[in-house]
Amino acid sequence: MKRLHLLLGVLLACVSLPVILAAQTAPGAPSLPAILVADDVYLSGDDTLVAEGNVEAIYQGRRLQAKAITYDRAKDTLEITGPIILQEQGNTLILADAGMLDGDLQNGLLSGARIVMENQVQLAANELRRVNGRYMQLYKTSVTSCKVCHDGRPPLWQIRARRVIHDLQERQLYFDDAQLRVLDTPVFYLPRLRLPDPTLERATGFLIPSLKNSTLLGFGAKVPYFIRIGDHKDLTLTPFLSTKTRTLEFRYRQAFRNGTIEVEGAASDDDLGGRSQRGYIFAEGEFDLPKDFQLTFNLEAVNDDTYLVDYSYSNKDRLSSEVAAERARRDEYIRGAVTHFRTLRVGESNSTLPTLVTNAEYQRRIFPNRLGGELFLAAAAHNHFRSSDLEIDGADFDRFADGRDVTRLTASADWHRNWILPGGVLGKVQTGLAFDGFEINQAGTTSASSASEVTPSAAVHLRWPLQKVTGTGVSHVIEPMVQLAWVGGSNPDVPNDENTRIEFDEGNLFNLSHYSAPDRRERGTMAAYGVNWTRIDPDGWQSSLALGQVVRDEQQLESDGSPSFSKVSGLQTRFSDVLVAGQFKNANGLTVTARSLFDDAFDPTKAEARASWRNDLADIGATFVWLRNDPAEERPGTVSEWAFDGSYRVAKHWTGNAEWRYDAIADRSIRAGVGVNYTNECVDIAISVSRRFTSSTILEPSTDIGFTVGLRGFTTKTGDKSYVRTCRK
Repeated sequence: MKRLHLLLGVLLACVSLPVILAAQTAPGAPSLPAILVADDVYLSGDDTLVAEGNVEAIYQGRRLQAKAITYDRAKDTLEITGPIILQEQGNTLILADAGMLDGDLQNGLLSGARIVMENQVQLAANELRRVNGRYMQLYKTSVTSCKVCHDGRPPLWQIRARRVIHDLQERQLYFDDAQLRVLDTPVFYLPRLRLPDPTLERATGFLIPSLKNSTLLGFGAKVPYFIRIGDHKDLTLTPFLSTKTRTLEFRYRQAFRNGTIEVEGAASDDDLGGRSQRGYIFAEGEFDLPKDFQLTFNLEAVNDDTYLVDYSYSNKDRLSSEVAAERARRDEYIRGAVTHFRTLRVGESNSTLPTLVTNAEYQRRIFPNRLGGELFLAAAAHNHFRSSDLEIDGADFDRFADGRDVTRLTASADWHRNWILPGGVLGKVQTGLAFDGFEINQAGTTSASSASEVTPSAAVHLRWPLQKVTGTGVSHVIEPMVQLAWVGGSNPDVPNDENTRIEFDEGNLFNLSHYSAPDRRERGTMAAYGVNWTRIDPDGWQSSLALGQVVRDEQQLESDGSPSFSKVSGLQTRFSDVLVAGQFKNANGLTVTARSLFDDAFDPTKAEARASWRNDLADIGATFVWLRNDPAEERPGTVSEWAFDGSYRVAKHWTGNAEWRYDAIADRSIRAGVGVNYTNECVDIAISVSRRFTSSTILEPSTDIGFTVGLRGFTTKTGDKSYVRTCRK
């Protein structure tokens, strides 16, 4: 009986069976009980223990199933009769016809073996040898991530190899005499090949290559190479060689304990621009600082104005680089930032634009017990610098000196309090006091060199939400609103640099000032009124409509008598344009949003609309923008543009995508593109064609064709199982 217990103990230890992939138990770790289930367990002679019939062993999360297991103590061997099924931790399944292992399970042989990793990658071999508990040697091996059906048809692609070595510690697959086959037809041969196994998230090696044909850049290929520098940083180098350029793209990423950084860029040698050596670099990062502060930065730099567009890296025509530190708490906000701007636009000069901007702001909320309500304190400092020394106004759209530098200091205190009045009317009272101080260098005679202003304000706001629920459960909410306000003081004669583009919408309808920055403030007595209507259907349909208008006792004017607001802002006269905004969405993923301003003749001043349809099959969006001409906003002509972008899954494995941008005024396309993707469980093929129609003194139209093939399972994860093919019965 003692020997039986000993042999059973040996057998149960064998069930820990890192037969193929498992790591060994750490020294000193407690031994967990094993479970052995079989139809029959008996001794054969003095040294052989046999378990037969539906043998199943469970140990440390692993499950082994076999027809029979025989342990020979004299030879110290474990013989397993199949079919063998070993389910390992980490979504690894091992199948075999038969097996023979030594007593310490470090070495052994499995015949007719097949390994399935992460429910995706399959390795089938005539013979599998386990060596020293770390390596698996598979002979005459076929590797694929495609669905394998038992109908005699080959997989879509497979890698055939004379031998494959799986390093369990490094989680790498090494191929000898590797042959890539498509539908069992050899298409590529490599004497040596290394691939990471699917359980490894990051490994040094090649990524998915792509082919590109461009009328501007010629025909070429991109072959990215990923370098794992450590657990927390990596570098990707992507050579792009074509008939017209030699380019090296790069991306560097690093994670720290308190933040991350990412840098990307490219260097090119071509003859397309004004110089042969061109390049760009973009960088961004964020770090957690002591006392809840957060540091963020971004860098954008390029040495040629058309480089980003020529290589389709970015459509930006103005670059910004910034370093900022901020802290946001429930009742406090602090931020400081330094920003550098650079324009790439034709006709704009960096010397007369504010290229260096500094901002600092502090906000604080206080809830006074005796007074009630909320007291909001704020302070801000702003400076923008131009490299130009001009003290006169040039040929531009404003009247101020082209080389002006402006410094502004602002401090304010505002008190708000809300009441619920009889009948459910919601009331709000607001009063405040603000100070603005300005220093303008190189102003010349176009504006004051220094100025300051104290601005008191007060307002009363009333709204009356009314709700009705129909018998079908549909809710209607109507909310009329009105506000009466007064703002004292007058605007000093300082440059208007921070309020050149004003947005008047339902979000700021009841603001005391519709300017975006305090170098201008609305003055005098004014009223605002509006109404919101919302309909909510229990079936998922929802719609809303908002109307509003602002009325003032006098028009807002500059010191020279010109209007402070631009014509298209909708706020230029005493009676603002009528604001109309609406939204509709349903449970099928359709959303339509529109907003427009109408003047006193009910002609539109500006209009915009956005429609999107998002669900499991579609992600489609369309945008329309219409802006009336307005020299004050540097827009001599009317703008009317359509834009469309979207993708639709037309079949289980096929997805189409398209984009289009159209200038309705010029009656020409700006950009257009189409593409198609074929995706299944083991391959991802993408083909795209795009054309940029725009041209200028530094840009010319171009057409790009792209082609990419990715082998899923190794190079990309396949979490979406909806693309997996099924076998025909």
